[in-house]
Amino acid sequence: MMDLSQFPAPDDAPKAGECIRVERPEEGLAVVIFDSPHRSFSVLDAPLLRDLDAVVTELEGDTSLKGVVFTGRRPDQFLAGADVEAIAKITNPEVVKKAVLAVHGLLARIEALSARTVAAVGGPVPGGALEISLCCNVILATDSPKTRIGLPETMLGIVPGWGGSHRLPARVGIPAALDAILTGRLYPAKKAWKMGMIDRLTKDEYLRDIACDLAMGRKRVKRKKRGAKEWLVDRNPAAKALIRSQAKAQVDKKAHGNYPAPYAALDLVLSSPGRSVTEAAEAEAKVVAELATGPVCKSLVGIFFASEAAKKLAKFEDGSSPEPMGEGVVVGGGVMGAGIASLMADKGLEVRLADLNRAALDTATIAHRSEIEKKRKRRRLTLGKANAAMDRLTTTVGISGVDGADIAVEAVAEIMKVKQSVFGELAAAMSDDAILATNTSSLSVTEMQKGLPNPSRVVGMHFFNPVKKMPLVEIVRGEETSEATIRRTAALAVRLGKTPVVTKDVPGFLVNRLLGPYLDEAVRLFVEGVSPLRIDRLLVAFGMPMGPFTLLDEVGLDIAVHAAKSLREGYGDRMAPSDALDGMLGPDRLGKKSGKGFYDHTPPKKGKKRKGPPPLMDDLSRFQRGTRAMAMADQTLVERIVLAMIGEGARAFEERVVATAQEFDLATVFGTGFAPFRGGLLKYADAVGAERLITLLDQHRSMPDVQERGHGAQRFEPSALLRDLARNGGTFHGR
Repeated sequence: MMDLSQFPAPDDAPKAGECIRVERPEEGLAVVIFDSPHRSFSVLDAPLLRDLDAVVTELEGDTSLKGVVFTGRRPDQFLAGADVEAIAKITNPEVVKKAVLAVHGLLARIEALSARTVAAVGGPVPGGALEISLCCNVILATDSPKTRIGLPETMLGIVPGWGGSHRLPARVGIPAALDAILTGRLYPAKKAWKMGMIDRLTKDEYLRDIACDLAMGRKRVKRKKRGAKEWLVDRNPAAKALIRSQAKAQVDKKAHGNYPAPYAALDLVLSSPGRSVTEAAEAEAKVVAELATGPVCKSLVGIFFASEAAKKLAKFEDGSSPEPMGEGVVVGGGVMGAGIASLMADKGLEVRLADLNRAALDTATIAHRSEIEKKRKRRRLTLGKANAAMDRLTTTVGISGVDGADIAVEAVAEIMKVKQSVFGELAAAMSDDAILATNTSSLSVTEMQKGLPNPSRVVGMHFFNPVKKMPLVEIVRGEETSEATIRRTAALAVRLGKTPVVTKDVPGFLVNRLLGPYLDEAVRLFVEGVSPLRIDRLLVAFGMPMGPFTLLDEVGLDIAVHAAKSLREGYGDRMAPSDALDGMLGPDRLGKKSGKGFYDHTPPKKGKKRKGPPPLMDDLSRFQRGTRAMAMADQTLVERIVLAMIGEGARAFEERVVATAQEFDLATVFGTGFAPFRGGLLKYADAVGAERLITLLDQHRSMPDVQERGHGAQRFEPSALLRDLARNGGTFHGR
């Protein structure tokens, strides 16, 4: 029997034998069904592994056995992979190594069964679920859109540790295995079949019958052979050296040395050819033990749990789900409004996009159709579904035909009177229970509720640009917003593929409130002589997805100036911005959208291609007023910019702008791009420690360039909460 005594088990773990059913539909055939009673979706946790060990022992002793099928309780439910909760709890590397080797031993026994084994899978087949399947003679999968197969472990800061690092390369080859493991991608069934990751596809309703026929030899399947490629590529030192160089360059570009898992996975996969199963198991176990107990894995797992918890906002408190919305209205045909409307239509809502400008509506329609056509060409949509998605977006000049809509999202100019006027018109045209949502990034939702019938249905639904790429939606609760409105709006956000976080109705909500001082400190350092290129490079190395000046160009200098003024109005002198952006701003200098900002985004001359990122504008020196920040050490520059965000974050958390530290960190990672491997802003602040943070804030507040600025130095004054944490040795996450 395998020993998992030190592996954390869930509190509601069932009794032995309850997680797996074994059916014997005919002589010589066993169908092993993963069916954990304590899980809505079976997970490879300690109770299931315990029962699987007992079942394999039974199968090993059955000399009459000809075939075995491993499958789930339904065609679209095989296994949800390994128990992430257990990974989060373990802190002892030796415990991890022992557990990993125990599971390796179990999977090796499945691989060694004399009977023909078939994994009959469907729905999500991530990580450990695929690793069990790789031990079988045949992998049969449903061709349903729900089926997604892959090894996403590197996304959680670990590597495939139950054989995926050596069994997948043996099946599909090193290049394909590296692509799967380093990206953590979950492939659609047809793509996985073409890669050789699975052997055959079938419809949901035939999954079990065909699996049984394959197991009993009544049907056969021909596995894709790699032939000479195995020797020309996988076992060729020169080829592997080239692959390593290219793959490492790609990993460096994304990980910047901050994420150890992809580098470890690269070594494991490239060294797998020629290794025995025992040697490969030992290598994987050693790496997993180090990574799973390290800070990066713990941070990424924490974000994973936070994002899973956020999805629960999409249900009412009794666990029931809101009625799915069928129709939506978006008012405002600009970049944000058009993006929101296109996303809603793509995800199945009938959407009417309204604007007073016909040209804006036409541009939005063309962009939507182009986006859907790209999906069709990439075979992510069938022709029929693509046409339906295109047809679901209609446009109208002025607000009309909206009486049947379940929700209206306004994305008009950031002027309170304009938004109130739009809401008044919508309220008169729509039913009393239809949600009125504003995409405002700075204005008060509570103010918008005033004078409207049924103000409880008014809510903020703040998307970020670009709408289809940014994962976060801030759901802003006004003073009269009902809980039902919050839950219904969150359910729509989840349906749109977004992660919802509920915030208080305060200026800037959470994300923009934190980005304001972060970006402003970068601009102030630029004014004092530091190159934007240097600052961007340092912040990317810190872990941000892009530097602050790249972000300013992406957002738009005009938008940044407007947001800064709104924050100043809301929070006073602490948020006083530098006037440098006002001086740079002009109709032809708005950032990327106008071609010029801090960087030169103008297209290269016809026939030429730009190599690398856009260059800095050559006139930046005229906006700089000094040189004293140029002598600052790299670490000091990073501290200045990040401390501004932490200082404001401490105040926002003290005000409970969001309910928990977990939600706060999720919003900072998904909204500001704060370094995921650091776990979020408050997790990072806890790692530095409140006492040390106060010391650093005091140091920066006393520096001459901060003291002389007049307004704005107050942002480096430690908050009452931070001082309290320092006195008591507390943490943000401990409150």
